[in-house]
Amino acid sequence: METIFLLEDDAALSRGIAMALSGPDRAVTQADTVAGARETLTRAGFDLLILDVNLPDGSGLTLLRALRREGDLTPAILLTANDLELDQVTGLEAGADDYITKPFSLAVLRARVNAQLRRAAPAQSERLEVDGFTFDFARLEFARNGEPIDLSKTEQRLLRLLVENRGRTLPRELLLDRVWDGGEFVDENALSVAVRRLRAKLGGAPIKTVYGVGYTWEVGK
Repeated sequence: METIFLLEDDAALSRGIAMALSGPDRAVTQADTVAGARETLTRAGFDLLILDVNLPDGSGLTLLRALRREGDLTPAILLTANDLELDQVTGLEAGADDYITKPFSLAVLRARVNAQLRRAAPAQSERLEVDGFTFDFARLEFARNGEPIDLSKTEQRLLRLLVENRGRTLPRELLLDRVWDGGEFVDENALSVAVRRLRAKLGGAPIKTVYGVGYTWEVGK
């Protein structure tokens, strides 16, 4: 059973989203305040979070930042009426895996939810040791010189592509397609943000930008 947590204060919209996403093998739990969300999230874990940004008692963005600081890497989609590029970058840098502006089609939301849940399936790659790093994609354990590193699902997928193709330059289009399941609904800015976050978390990893083309994990450096 897949479980989704939805934080949305517009009652009609919340009901519509829950109806669109619910099914025999999928359950949606709803909340309409940050306080209510906090209470629910301390009691149960979920496969996906859908968080509205503007709420009566706070912000879903602030909640997401707090969850990420606490080590919660559950995939998250932000919902907001703010459609400026800066708002989207802020959401992605806060740890969101996707960002949807209102108004939106429930069919599009459903497709993006399905994509997040597919990508959340456990990876099956073998353990890799490279450049002082240990990456175990099967157990979802990552470390640098023995020190654990917490990575989001998006960062894990990006890292796997880079290290399994060490020495090759991967075009931006390929990374968008592979990391975001087709990439048709994803702003290209999301890739730059994800690479920046991955570099910051790994610290010293030879992830190089090939300007005008894409990114590579350099070898022999």
